[in-house]
This record gives sequence, structure tokens and C-alpha cells, in this order.
Amino acid sequence: VQLQASGGGLVQTGGSLRLSCAADGNIFGINAMGWYRQNLGNERELVAVITSGNSTNYADSAKGRFAISRDNAKRTVYLQMNSLKPEDTAVYYCNLKQWAVLQREQYWGQGTQVTVSS
Repeated sequence: VQLQASGGGLVQTGGSLRLSCAADGNIFGINAMGWYRQNLGNERELVAVITSGNSTNYADSAKGRFAISRDNAKRTVYLQMNSLKPEDTAVYYCNLKQWAVLQREQYWGQGTQVTVSS
């Protein structure tokens, strides 16, 4: 599976960005697609995840500002980011986890830079 992320960029504090991640390949019926982010010197951290059953989970820092969604027909997951803050600056990575009988797979996209200026 290949994940192609897009939508990053430079935005001022309080602005919005929408990230997209399109999956190409064999997607299992049970899966979770999500977004992680990483700054230099820090570990990669979960931002938001959405399962194939449309359950969502958000980092505390993202609650109330970010919204994750998916379009299964387009095999794409989105992250709408509003009220952006300088501390949201990071490289954002798309992630896919999927499960089948006796099988578990994980894939990462290439990352897209989000920079929020103060």
C-alpha cells in the first residue's frame, strides 16, 4: 500500500489547513487511518485516527480544533485543521493500520510540512 499525503503549507496563527491522504493498494476491511506529527527532537505523536467503522480518536491538543474524516470510495482520509497555533508546526504523516486473520500491516506516507507563523 502506498499513501500519498498533501495539503501542508504555511499559514498564520488562527488559520486553517486541510490535509489529504490517498491510499493506493490492497486495503483490508478492518483498518484505521490516521495522522501523526513530528517535530525535530520529538517523538512522532498521534493527532487523530478514524477507523473503518468511523470511530474517531483525537489527541487532547487536537480536540475541538481538528476534524478527521474519510471517503472510502476515494480511499482518502482528511484532516481539517482550524484555529492553528505555532505549536502545531510539524511534519504530518499519514498512517494506515489494517488487520486480517493472522495478519497485521502498517504503512506510512511521506509526510507533509505544516508551518504556523505567529
